[in-house]
Amino acid sequence: MSNYYIIQKEITLSFKKGCYIITNDILKIISNEVKKIKVGTVNLFLMHTSAAITVLESYDPSVMKDLNNCLDKIVPEGNFYLHTDEGPDDAPSHIKCAMIGPSITIPITEGKINMGTWQGIILCEFRTSLKQRTILATISGMKY
Repeated sequence: MSNYYIIQKEITLSFKKGCYIITNDILKIISNEVKKIKVGTVNLFLMHTSAAITVLESYDPSVMKDLNNCLDKIVPEGNFYLHTDEGPDDAPSHIKCAMIGPSITIPITEGKINMGTWQGIILCEFRTSLKQRTILATISGMKY
């Protein structure tokens, strides 16, 4: 009998443009599965191309505003993009997603996700209108 465990769960969240700390939202859905793992990982894959997921300092909420403002300065909206099928935030959203990325992997140690003291899971929504986002969580590792 194998001591290896793997499961996938879908998590659905909705946001308007901005950067959000979603650590507690994720843990509500996956903590029962994570508790079964002595050592392993959780991979969170955001199934969209106009939002991103990352790990960042999550103690001070102003970090979320700074991140959003910085990304808007680096990749501004404007009429100079070719890809505008869904509006002026279309191409900038995809570019920002490519910069930050659609997935993260976090270690699991002794039944808990193992991040630094100030780290949190951050979802960056780049579209202006409210969007529903799906995150596929793959939890795997050696069981207790």
